[in-house]
Amino acid sequence: MTISMTGFAARKGQRAGFVWVWDIRSVNGKGLDLRLRLPDWVDGLELAVRAEVQKALSRGNVSLSLKVSRDGNEAEAGLQVNAPVLNAVLAALQQVEGAAMQAGVTLAQATAADVLAVRGVLETASADEDTAPLRAALLADLPALLAGFAAMRASEGAAMQGVIAAQLDQIDALTHAAQAEAEARRDVAAASLREALARVLDHAEGADEGRVAQELALIAVKQDVTEELDRLSAHIAAARTLLAETGPVGRKFDFLMQEFMREANTLCSKAQSLALTRIGLDLKTVIDQMREQVQNVE
Repeated sequence: MTISMTGFAARKGQRAGFVWVWDIRSVNGKGLDLRLRLPDWVDGLELAVRAEVQKALSRGNVSLSLKVSRDGNEAEAGLQVNAPVLNAVLAALQQVEGAAMQAGVTLAQATAADVLAVRGVLETASADEDTAPLRAALLADLPALLAGFAAMRASEGAAMQGVIAAQLDQIDALTHAAQAEAEARRDVAAASLREALARVLDHAEGADEGRVAQELALIAVKQDVTEELDRLSAHIAAARTLLAETGPVGRKFDFLMQEFMREANTLCSKAQSLALTRIGLDLKTVIDQMREQVQNVE
């Protein structure tokens, strides 16, 4: 089943006096680019989370964030006033008020809330507490987040697989149309070459008939698109096989799309007929649309 590199998942949790919110999202990328925004005060969390995510994903630009806060009363109980910082703030206020009075400036009275809002006055009381129980709770919650994320990427991939399969059907139909057109023009091309040989021999006295025939045969070979159409059919079969695989196939698909476009370009350059040229251009259009889809495959 095709997996998309685009996805999103969020999850909330609560345990050990804390509440948290996970958020993970991704877009397409050449490899796995993992960006983590985690609380740095939870010891050992980042290494463990990175290892788990790398096990679950193989490609994509992935951003994962986690916000952790104390739960209700625990948050209030975990706060304390930093006395030295408070004294410094109060002394600074006194100095400012004194200077304002000397300058004849009237200042609004500072409230307790204003003082507490100054950075460093209010701090967490348990800065040195053991974060191991919290880390264990967070890591126990991570698999459920990754499972939800994988489910969304699989859902996106299923929809994308249907689009790619339909585009492959279009390419297959156009390839058969090109084969029919190439077969139809075969007799016409042969007759044209015979006429060209006759004109050359009539107007080139002493021309080597065998040599001229050889040159015309080379022209005929250069105009033959049988190999290109055979390779397109082989690429279609290979793409359908990739769609049926369960593992990451994005890199293989990327390479295959280059091969598809190469054959379509060669077909157009060797077409030598308006109908075949139009089919080649239609092929290039569908292949380019399919390439855009394939860029999102994991």
